[in-house]
Amino acid sequence: MTWGSLAALIGSPVDHSLSPAIHRAGFEEAGVDWSYVAFKVAPGRAEDAIHAMRVLGIAGLSVTMPHKADVAAAVDRLEPAARALHSVNTVSWEGDDLVGSSTDGAGFVAALNEEGVDVAGTRVAVIGAGGAARSVIDALGRAGAIEISIVNRTQDRAESAATLAGVASVGIASDIGQADIVVNATSIGMGVSPATATGNDFPCDPSLLRGNHVVVDLVYHPLRTSWLSEAADLGARTIDGLGMLIQQAVLQQERWLGVRPDASVMRIAAEAELGSR
Repeated sequence: MTWGSLAALIGSPVDHSLSPAIHRAGFEEAGVDWSYVAFKVAPGRAEDAIHAMRVLGIAGLSVTMPHKADVAAAVDRLEPAARALHSVNTVSWEGDDLVGSSTDGAGFVAALNEEGVDVAGTRVAVIGAGGAARSVIDALGRAGAIEISIVNRTQDRAESAATLAGVASVGIASDIGQADIVVNATSIGMGVSPATATGNDFPCDPSLLRGNHVVVDLVYHPLRTSWLSEAADLGARTIDGLGMLIQQAVLQQERWLGVRPDASVMRIAAEAELGSR
């Protein structure tokens, strides 16, 4: 798109988002004259933001809470994952149409692939059933996982999430031990220093983990959560949550620019931003 050089994030709040640092680094590495800004958009005003995107010629949009469902209803059409999830985190132009995508789940799978983990043929335990968990469950099903157990405190939310993949079902804590991959898709542990962590700061009892597990925490602040530390002590392979954040941003830029940015440059920028806080 030749007429646009601005991409933006909408959400509330947006003050502590890493997206500006990540995307600006990606644009710079790609050698394009694009800018990226964050707009705090009040709840209920997502449709207005989409209208502003049309009027102002904003070339790409990132969407975070609480606007993902409202944006899904406001764009011209949806890509398959966004349609299944009723949730959009990316808006891009195709001709005169605004297309809504959800790159979170695909970003999760890409982050695992980058670490040499192929989810095809694996059994996965997902802890949580909120928005992040739903994106992961949908993507795992599309990527060929053979079993997805959803472990969540609220039964009805787990049942709803299980409808996103034919191989998904509501699980119980003991299912974690039988999985190949265990994913914390909750916010438990966010902002908690491992030095001060208590039992309430673990998404599950670490004794359920095994040395042959791949343990993934979607929390990325701190990068090494107490739960990941416990898993590593047991011999498990651990993957932090920053990879998913980077890879979903890579997929966003690929949609906007038509070229794939360098994920390593974007991660360096994200880690530098985290380190300054």
